[in-house]
Amino acid sequence: MFLDGSRVASSTGIDVLLLDDFKLSINDKIYDVRTPKRELLSHEHATTMDDVKHLVQQLHTSMHIKDFQVNREKELCSRLEQLQGQLEPHEKARLQTAQKAAKMTRIVQWGGLAYMSVQFGILARLTWWEYSWDIMEPVTYFITYSGIIGMYCYFLLTGKEYIYPEATDRQYLNFFHKTSRKTGFNYLEYNRLKDDIAQVELDLKRLRDPLQMHLPLQQIDDKDQSLQNS
Repeated sequence: MFLDGSRVASSTGIDVLLLDDFKLSINDKIYDVRTPKRELLSHEHATTMDDVKHLVQQLHTSMHIKDFQVNREKELCSRLEQLQGQLEPHEKARLQTAQKAAKMTRIVQWGGLAYMSVQFGILARLTWWEYSWDIMEPVTYFITYSGIIGMYCYFLLTGKEYIYPEATDRQYLNFFHKTSRKTGFNYLEYNRLKDDIAQVELDLKRLRDPLQMHLPLQQIDDKDQSLQNS
């Protein structure tokens, strides 16, 4: 029991019991137990102890983080090299597919110019040689209006205004997907590999960050330059 006569609960821990003096009853005999007084640490001493603990923690981290970062960097570099090797045949197929799609898109563009040139020549001949403007004016009106209807149909199908650069890009993508099936280019696998490579490069960049490696900025720049030269 404590000195004030209050009994100690059985669930009280020994660390709590030793905070103050108490009485111990053994075989109907009571013994006075005097616990040693603990001196309170001064503010300066407590601050010094905190600094020491922080320094020890930093030393422990520095000793172990370097090995981890080196092993992690080797693992990421190996993974990056493996992904780039897998991407190489897909990159060749993509370039081949892109060249064919660009060529077909260019043919369509020049075909449109040829069609408009032929149409202009026919209308000019009918207007100035075969007939007169009074006869051909309604014809040109309906031809122009049919072009407007075609642009509106394009808007209904695509949800976008008919603008030449966007229409060209859309035509290129259509040819690209059609050609990819013929050349065997798997654009889904290609995109997955590109995403994986981008993620690995991001992990390497974060791993080599001065804040992660506890290095100054100049030192990490020198390290990257030496890796590039090698």
